[in-house]
Amino acid sequence: MKISQTNGIPIYKQIADSFRTDILAGKFKQGEFLPSIRELAKDLRISVITTMKAYEQLEAEGLVTASQGKGFYVNAQDSEMLREQHLRKVEDSLVSAIDAAKIAGMSNEELLATLKTLLSMEV
Repeated sequence: MKISQTNGIPIYKQIADSFRTDILAGKFKQGEFLPSIRELAKDLRISVITTMKAYEQLEAEGLVTASQGKGFYVNAQDSEMLREQHLRKVEDSLVSAIDAAKIAGMSNEELLATLKTLLSMEV
């Protein structure tokens, strides 16, 4: 897991985003435990409090559950919920792309052509 101190994104959010992506991609299976809070904090050389905040965010989203004395484990993921979460990410990314295109002065046709080109390249 790569954490940046300089990108302006809070460290706890970077950790939560990384685990969320891995969980949704199936890299962590149902019932699998995440690294312990202390272990992850030590590995990343960050505060235990920061790690705990990331795990609590994942728990609030329903992706993991805390088990007293054992740590946090991955919850079962509903395939429809996963699809909805991915659709939301796509929509958010497209809205950002549209905003950037407007700032750049691109027409809708230019934006669509760019999207089609990227799709054909299978980025």
